[in-house]
Amino acid sequence: MKDAEALTLLKSGNQDALEYFIDKYSAYVGTVVNSVLQGSMSREDAEEVTADVFVTLWRSAENLYPLNLKGYLSRVARSLSMQKLRERFEVLPLDEDILILDEDSVFGSLEQEDQARILRDLVYSMSQPDKEIFLRFYYYCQSVSVISKQMQMNPSTIKTRLRRGREQLRHHLNNIGHLKGGDLHESKYS
Repeated sequence: MKDAEALTLLKSGNQDALEYFIDKYSAYVGTVVNSVLQGSMSREDAEEVTADVFVTLWRSAENLYPLNLKGYLSRVARSLSMQKLRERFEVLPLDEDILILDEDSVFGSLEQEDQARILRDLVYSMSQPDKEIFLRFYYYCQSVSVISKQMQMNPSTIKTRLRRGREQLRHHLNNIGHLKGGDLHESKYS
């Protein structure tokens, strides 16, 4: 069976045609999903995203043409993978510091959990895509080049947004009076 024939059958609701596409393209889709998630999710999450790609194929078969099927699967895989990452960012507990802080002068007598809560609240208050960039860089330790490739942004734009994010955090921390004489240091990942 060829893609064009299988797509015609899929459009009529044939489940064997869906199995054909799963057998033929699941390794390809899995590779795309894993390249976006890059180990930041469990194997089960990657498998779930891969399965969701084929559910999307099933639901949108009417609008597809066999000539661009592989590109379509790649776009859907990237989109659903990024959506999965965003969902995780929304519920991530930022228990670890995402910045390198001068511990002797920053936050004085505040408890560790107060520090984490303040940083978490400030990071979560950032607008998109700045929040996603900040979390990818500081929490997941993704490089600027990986972030720029996955978010389809210029690396210099990523660096600028990271710098502005650090400045924004510094400003907010100064305004709430918890940053006295200390400074947010540039990360070794910059």
